Amino acid sequence: MGRIDEVLETAVARGDVPGVVAMAADRQGVTYEGAAGKRVANADDPISPDTMLRIASMTKMVTTTAALQLYDRGSLDLDAAVETYRPEFADLRVLEAFEGDAPRLRPPASKATVRQLVTHTAGFGYWVWDRDLDRYEQVTGTPNILPGSNKAFTAPMLSDPGTRFEYGINVDWLGKVVEAVSGQPLDAYFRVNITGPLGMANTTARMTSDQRARSAPVHVRGEDGSWVPTDIDWAQEPEFWGGGHFLYSTPRDYVKFQRMLLGDGALKDVRILKEGTLEAAFTNQIGALDFPPLLTVHPDLSADVDLGPDLKWGLGLLLNRKQQPGMRAAGSGTWAGLFNTHFWVDPATGLTGSIFSQTLPFFDPPGIQVYADFERALYAAS
Repeated sequence: MGRIDEVLETAVARGDVPGVVAMAADRQGVTYEGAAGKRVANADDPISPDTMLRIASMTKMVTTTAALQLYDRGSLDLDAAVETYRPEFADLRVLEAFEGDAPRLRPPASKATVRQLVTHTAGFGYWVWDRDLDRYEQVTGTPNILPGSNKAFTAPMLSDPGTRFEYGINVDWLGKVVEAVSGQPLDAYFRVNITGPLGMANTTARMTSDQRARSAPVHVRGEDGSWVPTDIDWAQEPEFWGGGHFLYSTPRDYVKFQRMLLGDGALKDVRILKEGTLEAAFTNQIGALDFPPLLTVHPDLSADVDLGPDLKWGLGLLLNRKQQPGMRAAGSGTWAGLFNTHFWVDPATGLTGSIFSQTLPFFDPPGIQVYADFERALYAAS
C-alpha cells in the first residue's frame, strides 16, 4: 500500500489539501488506513483516522438506512405519500416562475412519495446549485438548510414529483419522516439503531469538548493560495437534525458503516438491515432519469460537479453503470460531503474506500484528483 501513502503525501506537498485521510476495507476487515498533512493548516498536530470531521451529505446514507430499517420492520411504506407521515408537507407548492421579484407558485401535479425523497426525485433543490431556489430564498427571506431553522422546510419544490432528479433537501425531509414514524429525534434514532450497534462512538450530532479538540476545521484558500482554517460549522442549537447533513464522524468510524453496506446490511454479527434490503440501494431507482451535472451558483461553496454520463441513483447512492479502467466496478454506490469527504462501496469487487479532507469549495479539481489517484492506487494494490 506504499503507493497510496505516496498519493496522500504528494497531495499535501503540492498544496492540494492541508490534510487528508484515506480508508479501505474488504469483507474481512480494514485493509488500509493512512493520513498525511495537518489537522489544522500550519500547526503541528497531524490529521489522523481518529480526527473528528464534518461529513455533511455522507449523513444522507445513514438517514436512508434508518428509513430502510423502518421499512424492514413494516413501519414505513416507501411508496406512501410523504404527507401520510408529515401532514405539513401537503402545504408545499412548486416554484413555477418569477413575476418581477414575486415568485409564482402552483400545486404539484402529484403527491411526492417517501421513495422520491430517497431518490431525490421529489422536486427539492439546494441553493448552492439552483439559481431559482437561491433567488427565492433571497427575495422571501426563507433560510437555506444550514442555519437549522424549521423555516427551511417551507421552501418550494422546483419540479413536479417524479419528473426530474434534483439534488436537494429531500433527505432532510426524509429525516422528518423517520422521526414521525419512530417517535424519536433523529440523533437518538441513529445512536440506538445504527451508530451505537456498529460501534461508531465518534459519530455524533454534537461534539464533546474532547472531540472538538481533535477535530479539523474547514479550510479555504487565502489570497496567496495557501490553506486557511475557518470557524465554519453546523448550527450548534438547531431546531431540527438535518437528515441530509448534520453528523460529525471520524474516518475510522465511518468505515464501519461502509463495511455494513458492503456486508449486505451486517457488520460481523451485528445486523442493521435485513438480508437483501440493500439490493435496492445498488439498483437503479430513477428509471429513465439521469443524474445531471450540478452547476454551481456559489463558487465559494462548490465547483461545478460533472461526473459524466450514464449515472443512476439507487436508494441513497449514486451508481456508475460503467467501469473506468483501474477503478470501481460497474454497479458501485457512492456519495460525498460538502467539505470534500467521499466514499464508495463496490459489491462486485468486494471493496470499499473513503477519503476525507475539510476544505471548500466542494469538488475542487486538485482535491478530486487526489480522490481519483487514491482509488486507482487502491485497486492496483488489491
